[in-house]
Amino acid sequence: MGSNIGTTLTSFIIGFNVSQYSLPLIFLGAAFLFFTRAKLVNNIGRVIFGFGGIFYSLKMMSTAMGPLKTMDWFQTILTHIDDSAWVGVGVGTFLTVLIQSSAATIAIVQNLYAEHALNLHGAIPVIFGDNIGTAITTAALAIVGTNIAAKRVAISHVIFNIVGTIICLILLQPYISFVGLVEAKLGLEPKMVIAFGHGTFNIFNTVLQFPFIWLLVKIITKIIPGEDEQIKYTTQYLDQSLIASAPAVALGQVEKEFVEMLTLSKKSLKNSVDYFMTRDEQYNAKAEILEDAINTFDEEMTNYLTLLFREKLSPKEGLTASILLDGTRDIERIGDHARDIVASVNYQIKKKVKFSDDAKAEVQEIYDLSNCIIEKTIQSLQENNIAIAGAALAACENIYELEKKARKKHTQRMKDGDCEIPAGVVYMDLIQHFTRICEHARNVLEKEIQGNL
Repeated sequence: MGSNIGTTLTSFIIGFNVSQYSLPLIFLGAAFLFFTRAKLVNNIGRVIFGFGGIFYSLKMMSTAMGPLKTMDWFQTILTHIDDSAWVGVGVGTFLTVLIQSSAATIAIVQNLYAEHALNLHGAIPVIFGDNIGTAITTAALAIVGTNIAAKRVAISHVIFNIVGTIICLILLQPYISFVGLVEAKLGLEPKMVIAFGHGTFNIFNTVLQFPFIWLLVKIITKIIPGEDEQIKYTTQYLDQSLIASAPAVALGQVEKEFVEMLTLSKKSLKNSVDYFMTRDEQYNAKAEILEDAINTFDEEMTNYLTLLFREKLSPKEGLTASILLDGTRDIERIGDHARDIVASVNYQIKKKVKFSDDAKAEVQEIYDLSNCIIEKTIQSLQENNIAIAGAALAACENIYELEKKARKKHTQRMKDGDCEIPAGVVYMDLIQHFTRICEHARNVLEKEIQGNL
């Protein structure tokens, strides 16, 4: 709801004719960006350059609409828009979806109204359709390959704008009369009139529907059921104040995050295998999120341990801190291998590489063992149980045997002509990731068994 209101600011800025300053802004931004080395100045330059570029492009788009006003077919469309509010809504929706920019649509409507090509009866419904169009564009992007929460937000945005449009169309005549009254009383410029109409719609829509958020939530959860998996994007236990005051306690907090990071890598591996099995785009999108989260954990834990090393640690604590630092590298590498599996699947999709059911079953078997090893590693760390760690370490030996058997079977399939050569090469690279993952898990387990974790 707030985002809808926020987008109206763009139309007001256009109404102030900021576009005439767009080229100077682009020049100023480019100067800050390319002729200075200060990072802060560079970032300011990017903002100014982008701001100027946006409004210059909107100006160009609006100007390009000029010749259309003389064309018969365009005049026919404008006539239909003036005659039917529903046609106006449809045109606004289509135009926004087509050009992927609600601001551009508003700019076009502002120009048409300023040049008397459209009256308020035609312009206002187009504005309504603009809001629906931008919501549909957002929903289309969110639905393809993203999580449940994102899909729910996108669909709720569409429903919110559609409901608001229907209500405002029912009250269209009073709404237009109100906008016309404000135009006459305040002496607004034509572009500002459209901006005011756009802003009023979004504010009115928000105020009207805000008390019914609970109902919208119920509807959305019915449309898109399920529980969305929560991903920890950053560390939770690393208290900076403990580094100097209680380094031993701080070390214990790092151990907690160590387990969390390993759990995150386990999720990443499962996600990559799910992507391999289903080729569902949602797993591809999730892989990037998980990879970023793992890298964040690695960076924050490394920085925290670096500060901890500066404190007076006992020999035992110093050794544990060093091993935790090395261990984060192992866990981060597990995440890297999971990411590489996802990259392999993307390559398979691009090159149209397909695997037999037998090959998929072998990958599943190797993954199941790898996942079991990581699960036991997590459990042994949580419970400080050396026996479980030993069992996990023993299971690591089995992964090599499974890989060897899988390679032999796949080689035979290629000899028999049941598998194409390109698929065979990809398969060999793919299963190798699992042995590497288990090697990193082995490193952690060995240090735990030695009593250093």
